[in-house]
Amino acid sequence: MKKTFFFLLIFSSFTIISQEKLGKPFFNGSVNVSLAFNENYVLFDSEDDESMLIPSAIFFRAGFGYEFMKRIAISVNAGFDYHWNYAVSAFPTYGTMRVNITENEGDAFFVEGSYGKMWRPSSNYPNGNYYGFGTGVQIAGEKRWNTIIRLDFHRKGIIGFENNRLDSVSFGIGFSFF
Repeated sequence: MKKTFFFLLIFSSFTIISQEKLGKPFFNGSVNVSLAFNENYVLFDSEDDESMLIPSAIFFRAGFGYEFMKRIAISVNAGFDYHWNYAVSAFPTYGTMRVNITENEGDAFFVEGSYGKMWRPSSNYPNGNYYGFGTGVQIAGEKRWNTIIRLDFHRKGIIGFENNRLDSVSFGIGFSFF
């Protein structure tokens, strides 16, 4: 009797757990813009019609991954970065781990970290490492589409720049599709 009860308990536990959806695959994409201080801007000059911050780079990203229990997501991403102030373009490929700090009915506030390799299309600079850290908000949309608003820090290891790296902070908007 004890063996039968134990077997039914284990079997019913596996049945309940298997019907609960613990994770789901997703596809994501984003466009980020990095801002820099305008060197021609004069502080407190009323005749200066230039803005203090100007766009300095644009980043396109796409990836796919898997979200575990609405809390942790791991993804593989690729992108294209272009810094027009330096005429530098790069193709980062990297892995990302995202942790949702809060989640409420599909809306989430998250932090994420990225690490990978940066590929250079020209021989002016060698290939290097890519690091990223970001935070953002995912806003639940209808059905399976979500909007993402983000703030990211990017570090690209490029020999020839100050401290052999190119750092930037960017603002972006993107999507996730579950």
